[in-house]
Amino acid sequence: MVIRSLEEEYVKLLRDYLNGPGEDQLYVAQQMGKWLLARNISPEELTDMHGRALEKLGDVPEFVRASFSILTEVMIEYGNEHRSVHSWRSRHQQLEAEMAVAQAMQQTLLPGEIPAYPGLEIGLVSIAAKQMSGDYYDFICQDEERFCLSVADITGKGISAAMCMSMLKYAIDSLREMPLGPDEMLHHLNRIVGRNIDPSMFVTMLYGAYDTRLHSFRYAVAGHEPGFLYRASEKKFADLEGQGSALGLCPSSEYEVREVRLEPGDVLILLTDGVTECKKNRYYLQRDELILHMQAEVGVHAQKMANALYNRLLTLSQFELLDDYTMIVLRRT
Repeated sequence: MVIRSLEEEYVKLLRDYLNGPGEDQLYVAQQMGKWLLARNISPEELTDMHGRALEKLGDVPEFVRASFSILTEVMIEYGNEHRSVHSWRSRHQQLEAEMAVAQAMQQTLLPGEIPAYPGLEIGLVSIAAKQMSGDYYDFICQDEERFCLSVADITGKGISAAMCMSMLKYAIDSLREMPLGPDEMLHHLNRIVGRNIDPSMFVTMLYGAYDTRLHSFRYAVAGHEPGFLYRASEKKFADLEGQGSALGLCPSSEYEVREVRLEPGDVLILLTDGVTECKKNRYYLQRDELILHMQAEVGVHAQKMANALYNRLLTLSQFELLDDYTMIVLRRT
């Protein structure tokens, strides 16, 4: 079907139907409707075409001919709405394409694999609640016995979060060769974030350095969700200590270094607030309830523990993630 023969095709269809109504003509009419819609033919244009088709089929009573003037005017509003929907659909498709590009870019910013170190197991689960994630994590290998890690939560979602994540990634990479402690790293990142993101945004982060010779973890916190430390000798979980202002809020913020040492069987759990904000029925899971679930899974390989906890919390929330979920489990063997 070509545009110049559209009216001829429509006249033929209308004549065939009036001479003997049948399912075949109705089917052809449906297919023609799809063809017209795909080519953005407006309702008022179709109304005018129907009126001209009637004229070609024979004498049209004057009152019928006059009625098409009213119908055309009514259809103009339908046409305006049709064009508005079409424009919205086009913008939506463009946004979806941009989101797909941002999502692909975001994935390249995250580590492709979990590093392996002697005497230490590392488990990871990171799931986006929507198409784009506001959570960021990274492992930076310093040598065969030491590495740094970071876990962060960026306010906002979508492309703005992806851009901020990109800035964080390249800022950390540019500073990694400098002999910076966790507090100094956060101090530098705070200035970078404050100068380069929208004032309405900020970033919470925990940045730490792990030494597998001593099994010591030195870390600093910038407004981030406190993690958990499990002591195998006591069979108890406790909150990780540490506090500090989120990145991007105050250029003069100072950060304090904390240190913990892991004994055999001890577990360190680092996370974002998507873990602690698990919703069970109508209320949020309390930290003591979360500890009970962690207690039930402790003692297994770090990755198995991370997977089991995610499955438990996802089931409790009736398979609905309210926020991006990231958990890193470090277990000394």
